[in-house]
Amino acid sequence: PYIRKVGNPPKKTLYFHALGIVVEWKSRTINDNFGVHTDMEIIEIKENKKQFLPLLLLADEQESMIDRYIDRGTMYVLVDNGVKCECVVTDEGKGILEIKNIATAPEYKGKGYGKALIDFVAAKYKGKYSILQVGTGDSPLTVPFYEKYGFARSHSIENFFIDNYDHPIFEGGVQLTDMIYLQKKI
Repeated sequence: PYIRKVGNPPKKTLYFHALGIVVEWKSRTINDNFGVHTDMEIIEIKENKKQFLPLLLLADEQESMIDRYIDRGTMYVLVDNGVKCECVVTDEGKGILEIKNIATAPEYKGKGYGKALIDFVAAKYKGKYSILQVGTGDSPLTVPFYEKYGFARSHSIENFFIDNYDHPIFEGGVQLTDMIYLQKKI
């Protein structure tokens, strides 16, 4: 009951001015038990996923890395009077669903949109997968975010960012080297 479909309203066109993104969508509503967001839309994007590239690049700053998962992944955008957040999830086998990319537009960070999208994904895939996993750099900005929402460190890949990116990546003043995986049961 956390997610409910709201009829079949006509398609609407939204324009997210900061990123120049246009998307057509059908309504879906999340009712937030905490009253933070009373009417958000989460839409699955099946075509033209690259229209969200400016938002995707906020979480993964090299387009060739995004190309590795965008076509095989399922993409969702969260709309609340404009596109606020996106995520791409992939089936990694053995009951693991991985969040490959999740980003909130900078001016909307800290308003619960990322958490709402993670909650949506966990609820939607509960029963189909047993683990929700995310890989990220060992950053003081991202790891605490995931830990706050029930993810625990699982494993890491040494030198992932050095070996796979064509430039050094810094976040929160820290150069990212290892990929840190965090998991939670769903």
